[in-house]
Amino acid sequence: MENKERALDEGIIETAKVDEMTIKQRLINKAANLAKSGLRVVVLEKGNYFVARDYSALEGPSMFELFEAHNLLMTHDGRFRFMAGSAVGGGSVVNWSASLKTPDAIIEEWSVQRGISIFSSEKYKAAMDRVSKRIVPRNSSDEHYCGSCSFGCPTGEKRGTDSTWLVDAVNNNAVILTQCNAEKLILADNNAHKRRIRCLGVTASLSNQTRKKLQINAKVTVVACGSLKTPSLLASSGLKNPNIGRGLHIHPILMAWGYFPDKNSDFEGVAHEGEIVTSLHYVNEMDSTTPNITLETPAIGPGTYAALIPWVSGLTKADEENLITGLKQAVRILVAAGAAEVGTYRSDGQRLKCDGKKKEDLEAFLQTVEAPPGFVSMSKYWTHSFTAHQMGCCRMGATEKDGAIDGYGESWEAKDLYVCDASVLPTALGVNPMITIQSTAYCISNKIAELMEKKMKKD
Repeated sequence: MENKERALDEGIIETAKVDEMTIKQRLINKAANLAKSGLRVVVLEKGNYFVARDYSALEGPSMFELFEAHNLLMTHDGRFRFMAGSAVGGGSVVNWSASLKTPDAIIEEWSVQRGISIFSSEKYKAAMDRVSKRIVPRNSSDEHYCGSCSFGCPTGEKRGTDSTWLVDAVNNNAVILTQCNAEKLILADNNAHKRRIRCLGVTASLSNQTRKKLQINAKVTVVACGSLKTPSLLASSGLKNPNIGRGLHIHPILMAWGYFPDKNSDFEGVAHEGEIVTSLHYVNEMDSTTPNITLETPAIGPGTYAALIPWVSGLTKADEENLITGLKQAVRILVAAGAAEVGTYRSDGQRLKCDGKKKEDLEAFLQTVEAPPGFVSMSKYWTHSFTAHQMGCCRMGATEKDGAIDGYGESWEAKDLYVCDASVLPTALGVNPMITIQSTAYCISNKIAELMEKKMKKD
């Protein structure tokens, strides 16, 4: 039972729990096993390794342990808070569980308009099918309902990468170092190649208070720090591509609330309870000509709006209009579901008591619904919300001018340096990006494996 609960134990070295000599000895022992497998894989993870019994389902400890910057990283105006996973398994550990394939309109945009052929290939479609089958659309078993999967699943039924792809890696002798922060890529001149430099590995620091640095020499280095952290690692290492750190895309969220007292409504059962939300409502048909406005129920705890850390972002006028349209539709759904009172998260406590109200009363209320700025703006009305999906900042491009990496995930500047996370996505999707991220990573990793196999045959 112990091994099943901690499926990665054979490959995990939890650096915060052992001393420097133990780390060194365990790496030597692991290296012997890795050598037998042909390709040697080492994963550096900044966060910790958690399993079902470790999750408390409490908001405070979960935010502190499982999210980047303890879930306090915000836009400069305090309007949106970035929710990004930071543990073995990353965002898949805290994903809200609705897992959707890349929309056809997005595939067409990326492959045709942006010239990135990988997304229109049969290999990418096959990757999406395999990822979808592995993690299933609800990202857990059909009957699962723990009520706190966004804080790590306490029943162990969630199918994050820590219980799927990383298990595959460990079963093939990969090593995972936890609380190991990648600090700088090791780069060298590569004058004989069209890429001016070559990546030879990475240096990292351990969190067990040792001052010594860990140096990993590698034939291929894959960066997967996410859209918020990958750009800083590449830029601080000396890469100059102007697309690094630019083009961050998010799925901005505005929320409405509804109060449901214990009384009957026109719906059968209790409209505001249920299992993991995987049924979404699209306000418009999904195509390349209309904005994608999606309604779903977020996972939210009582302390979500507690703090402010400056960051930089911005919304276009069209973004504002789409947010308002979606927010109004959410309010209509809450009223139709039988809410006695509904409201938004605007600073003045904007709300409407529904009892006795007619349709025209609701529409009059909806005319006052808006998408106000963040609380640092000093506006009369302000709001605070969050975004759980960050994409771009090291986007794929058909040319070096268009992107930081090519269509196979390799840096345009540095040979043998690949990026394999949400930062490679050219634009926002409009839907939960987990399947898209994993499918893209699946294609990139397969390409790396093919190239490494060819190199080994030559050697």
